[in-house]
Amino acid sequence: MKHAAAKKPEQAPRFWRDEALPFIEARAIADGREVCYSRHSHAHFSIGAITAGRSTYVHEHAQFEVAAGTVVLMNPGDVHACNPINDQPWSYLMLYVETPWLTDLQHQMGFGADLTFRRFSTTHLSDAQLFHDLQTFYSVLVDARQDVLRKHSAAVEFFSDLQLRLNPAQPALREPNCKLQRAAEYIREHCTELLSLEDICAAAQLSASYLIRAFKQHYGMTPHAFLVNQRIQFARERLRRGQLIADVALEAGFADQAHFQRAFKQHLAATPGQYRG
Repeated sequence: MKHAAAKKPEQAPRFWRDEALPFIEARAIADGREVCYSRHSHAHFSIGAITAGRSTYVHEHAQFEVAAGTVVLMNPGDVHACNPINDQPWSYLMLYVETPWLTDLQHQMGFGADLTFRRFSTTHLSDAQLFHDLQTFYSVLVDARQDVLRKHSAAVEFFSDLQLRLNPAQPALREPNCKLQRAAEYIREHCTELLSLEDICAAAQLSASYLIRAFKQHYGMTPHAFLVNQRIQFARERLRRGQLIADVALEAGFADQAHFQRAFKQHLAATPGQYRG
């Protein structure tokens, strides 16, 4: 007896939001045939990546065919739509960024004295590095294991790099190293606490945009990576004293023991248990 094939369930659009990062929202669509858009616009800035297949991209009065590997950008107010071609499967991910936040970031980077959004002239492009960076940033955002500082820093870093790549001509980095050293010292002194990007910026008297770029340039790692490294150094000392791994994970500022285990192994290529002996 033949049985009817089970109907494949529709994959609901996936949205990501975090109350701690209200300026950004993310969305992933696994099968773009399930969603169709009429021409529309919105007040925020959008950037997305076609992750598989092909689709039709309408931007203002132009129409393009875009394929996997393409990055698309929509300024606030731009009329656009992106839809399947002849019912062919395609998938994509999108980031929606509040315009005031991105405008402030542009201002921090030296784009004019007033808080006016600097529009991107690029509507879409095939740039392997940007495509990879966008996917990596999305993965950080939706990863429940990543803390708010990591996600906030990744947002500043990604959109600062995007600005420099597609909307250049901003002043060179000019802040003295003493402010960066102040930021590093603040992280060292408070590494076991729940730090925010705003905390570090306030201590160093630096903008988030400058801090992320210059700190990485000066120290070879982001402020978040520097913080995790300091926590691991703190943990090593406690483990050498024979303290319990669970206690050390909590004292060092990690959200849970599993997070501590992963970070420790990434830094020392050994588990806390192997290190403690």
